Amino acid sequence: MRAHEAGALHGNIGTRGPAWLRTPVDVNALVPQLWPRNTRRGDAGALVVAGLDVRDIAAEFGTPVYVLDEDDLRSRCREFRAAFPNEDVYYAGKAFLCRAVVRMIAEEGMFLDVCSGGELTVALAGGIPPERIGFHGNNKSVAELRRALDANVGRIIVDSFAEIDRLTALARERGVRPRVLLRVTVGVEAHTHEFIATAHEDQKFGFSLAGGAAIAAALRILDEDVLELRGLHSHIGSQIFDTSAFEVSARRVLGLQAQIRDARGVELPELDLGGGFGIAYTTKDDPAKPHELGKRLRKIVDAECAAEQLVVPRLSIEPGRAIVGPAVFTLYEVGTVKSVLIGTGNDPADDRRAYVSVDGGMSDNIRTALYDASYSATLASRASDAEPMLARVVGKHCESGDIVVKDEFLPADVQPGDLVAVPGTGAYCRSMASNYNHVPRPPVVAVRNGQARLIVRRETEEDLLALDVE
Repeated sequence: MRAHEAGALHGNIGTRGPAWLRTPVDVNALVPQLWPRNTRRGDAGALVVAGLDVRDIAAEFGTPVYVLDEDDLRSRCREFRAAFPNEDVYYAGKAFLCRAVVRMIAEEGMFLDVCSGGELTVALAGGIPPERIGFHGNNKSVAELRRALDANVGRIIVDSFAEIDRLTALARERGVRPRVLLRVTVGVEAHTHEFIATAHEDQKFGFSLAGGAAIAAALRILDEDVLELRGLHSHIGSQIFDTSAFEVSARRVLGLQAQIRDARGVELPELDLGGGFGIAYTTKDDPAKPHELGKRLRKIVDAECAAEQLVVPRLSIEPGRAIVGPAVFTLYEVGTVKSVLIGTGNDPADDRRAYVSVDGGMSDNIRTALYDASYSATLASRASDAEPMLARVVGKHCESGDIVVKDEFLPADVQPGDLVAVPGTGAYCRSMASNYNHVPRPPVVAVRNGQARLIVRRETEEDLLALDVE
């Protein structure tokens, strides 16, 4: 769905909630697939994650705060490694990156992809071996490419003819032979929001397959024989549940593989199918398990290679959201609650919605406004015997589109001072956070075995002023 230009509030979202949203039998119940695996309600009804009561987390670290269940994140890394035992699994760092997360995924045997010089800096500072880094980006600067070569990163994913020329010149200058993948635009319309679909022709990434740029780029690299072309790369988008798009993508990119073989007698040894595997943000989402994805993708690649009479290349994938997204929730404190008329006023039960304002908003989660994304929420600091009420969780920013959760049922007695938790916020929330309205960004706290540790500190007003040159 296209995001409405005036913000999510004005989109086609209905007045009494979407059709899939059902009034819960128990407003205190947690839907397991939405929450970090070590989350439950304690004896007092408050959320407990990895043995810690969220009230204690809020008291120590303040709110808003991103709470990361470390064992959950690590277990998802292990599941992807087990599902793809003979493949390379890259964690997509753009989902969320800090030195602690780099160390976690490195310890779990993961690779890491980055897409800027800043992400590369964090990756190296986190201690992951540089040969396990893939460097993405549609407009890498000369300085960024130099840094990648100096660090000896494992793969550079080239995205344009200009980049091929830049990298070739730098490689000649340094007398090195970097390993590269060629990003291919395969013309697949993934079933996701238009801003996170990345394989259709009319967008900025990659070399067009249909237009002939992809084969021309591959042959240029092979003929110049400065860069080592290891394989092809295709990424079709994000938050994808249907593997049929991967099947079309694999067929087209392996067709290009066959063209390269026929033109130069070279079979490229690697194939990266990207990531974008969806997660559950609400009860309507039903993501595939990693082992199911592994079986399906291998079956697709094997079948297409057999059809083209190709040796099966070494496969790699790039899950980011699917690893860190479900492992994190954001904890907020309620500041105000308003009952707002949304219908005719003839039916008091159905014609009102509660606006629950929290102490964060679009500065710590822009996805609702940007992508029309849906989230869930729960009263986190206590249990309630009150009836469920239709609520909209909104932020403190000076925008009517400052919405965190568009539609959710919360207890009718939710009040200022309560804590509300929003699950599924590990991916693209802290990494896309801003200082809009000069609001400092929240901290990230990792919890494990009843212990909490700060891995990204809260910004302060002093931090804001530090960049303000009078």
